[in-house]
Amino acid sequence: MGRGPLAGPVVASAVILPQDHDIIGLNDSKKLSPKKRLVLYNEIMDKSTSIGIGLENINTIDKVNIRNATFIAMKKAIQNLDIKPDRLLIDGVDVPKLNVPYEGVVKGDTKIESIMAASIIAKVVRDRIMIDYSVIYPEYGFEKHKGYGTKMHMEALRKNMATPIHRKSFNPVSKYLPTFKWLRKNNKLRWMAQKLSAMYLLEDGYSIDSIAVMLDNNLLVDIIGLKNRLKIFVFVNLVNDSSYDKNLHSVITNEASIKNNILKYFSFNNINITQPWRVDIIDVDLYSKISKFEYFGGILSSK
Repeated sequence: MGRGPLAGPVVASAVILPQDHDIIGLNDSKKLSPKKRLVLYNEIMDKSTSIGIGLENINTIDKVNIRNATFIAMKKAIQNLDIKPDRLLIDGVDVPKLNVPYEGVVKGDTKIESIMAASIIAKVVRDRIMIDYSVIYPEYGFEKHKGYGTKMHMEALRKNMATPIHRKSFNPVSKYLPTFKWLRKNNKLRWMAQKLSAMYLLEDGYSIDSIAVMLDNNLLVDIIGLKNRLKIFVFVNLVNDSSYDKNLHSVITNEASIKNNILKYFSFNNINITQPWRVDIIDVDLYSKISKFEYFGGILSSK
C-alpha cells in the first residue's frame, strides 16, 4: 500500500484467515469508506489466524526505487507471520521471488478474501502513519490526501518545499528540495529544527500531540508529546543560530512559572493534573553538513 504517493512509507500486509471465518463485507480497501474499513480492520485483527506487516521508509524507497522497496516490505510482511504459509496468493502479477510457493492474482484485492483483508490492514496502518505525520506537518494536509499528489498537496509543496518524509527520487518532489540557503532566507531554519525534533521523538515511540503551542506568558513549547502516560513538553534550541537561547538550559530558574503553565494546559485540555509530565530540551545543529541532535531529558518533571 502506498506505491503512488509523493510522501510517506510503503506498507505491505499478509493475512491468513480461518477457512470458516465469519467476517462479512471484505472488499478492496480503496472501495470501502474509512468507517467501514476501520470496522473490518478491527475484526480482521481479532479473527485472523495470523497477520504480518512490513514497512519500508522513505530512505529505502529513494535508494532502491518504489518497486523494490515494495518487494522488501512484502517479504517482511510474510516473515512477520506467526505461521509459515504453505502457499501465497499475491495481488497483481509483479511480485518478488519468494521461497514459498506463490501465485500472482490480477485484481486479487477484488477476488480473494485474504488479499482483501491484507489490503485493509495495510491501508489502515499506512493511513494512521500519515495522520501522525500530519500533526508534525499540518501545512501539508497529510491527514486528507495521505501523501498522494492532490492539488492541495502540490500547492503546499510549492509553498513550503519538501519535508523529510517526501520521496526525493519522485517527480515533482525532486524539484522542491529545500536547501540550507532557502531555509535561512525564508526564516524556516527553526521551523525545520522543530519538525526534525518531532520526527526524532515519533521514531522513539512518542506520539505527537501538537507542535508550536503558545502557553500563558508567551511561553512557546515546540512539541507536546506522550509516551506510556508520560506527557512531555519539549523546547527546541537551534545551535549556532542567532536564535539560540543560552539560558534555555537554565529553565529550572523559571520552574514555578513553567509548572503553573503546564497545570493550566492540563486543566484547559481536561487532562488529570496527576498525570506525570516532563520538560525536555533538544539542541539541533543544522549548520553542520549532517544535522546533529543532542537530547536533554528531565530538565523539569512532575516528580
